[in-house]
Amino acid sequence: MVVLAIMSLVILFMVFTMLYPIGVTFMNSLKTVVEVNSFPPKFLPQGLEWQNFKEGWHYMDIPMFMKNTLIIFGGNVLVTVFVLGLAAFTLSKLNLPHRKLIYFFFLMTLFIPPSTYIVPNFVNLKDLGLLNSFWAFWLPAGASAFNMLLLKSFFDDINDEIFEASRIDGASNWYGFTRIALPLSIPIVATLSIFIFSAAWNDWFWPSLVMHGDPKYPLATAIYKKVIQATGLKQNIKFAILAMVSLPPIVVFLVFQKFILRGLHLGGVKG
Repeated sequence: MVVLAIMSLVILFMVFTMLYPIGVTFMNSLKTVVEVNSFPPKFLPQGLEWQNFKEGWHYMDIPMFMKNTLIIFGGNVLVTVFVLGLAAFTLSKLNLPHRKLIYFFFLMTLFIPPSTYIVPNFVNLKDLGLLNSFWAFWLPAGASAFNMLLLKSFFDDINDEIFEASRIDGASNWYGFTRIALPLSIPIVATLSIFIFSAAWNDWFWPSLVMHGDPKYPLATAIYKKVIQATGLKQNIKFAILAMVSLPPIVVFLVFQKFILRGLHLGGVKG
């Protein structure tokens, strides 16, 4: 009982530390400027200043930045499904020479820190003339070793006899991938889509390097440059904007959380 009580307290403390910043953001978004800057701070607002959200919505072109984020997300999903999916299907179901060596090569790249290839990626995209375009996101998405290995691990669990039977009937490998493998891979594709959405929604550093100007910024980069770094913007309006942009990923997680757990269970990377 003592151990259970200690574990429960630790879990409650962890939950509190994770939810408290989110709660502060939403509560401050409903306060006046005086309340936000008051000391000692109070968690609950004295009144509900709903006009903060209206003012924050009109402060910047949030729909345009959301559209850019969704374009990046949609392109990344398509590249993941067709480019990485085909690579994973080839390694899993086709008689590729030295495929175990290729598999371990991809597995080895997971141990390389992402910060080491930021500069090479930037130089390559610059040489290809792809800076300030959405291909600066879509092209690197086709080189995600983690997503490819996750898809391969899922394909490994699909019975090989299904594909052998389709080949006997004259079906091509493309037919096996598009008509058999992909429909059976909806759980893992849904899981990857949620991860890709989270990455596209939250990433601000890489877009700030490869994108130049408001018309191409995704939402997170626009928030960093126009809200976090803003000096003349009122604090309660800042919190209102941050509260608005944090709602979509929370809703996506609450709605699709079963796909995350099921997809990770079905597509766990195996050695």
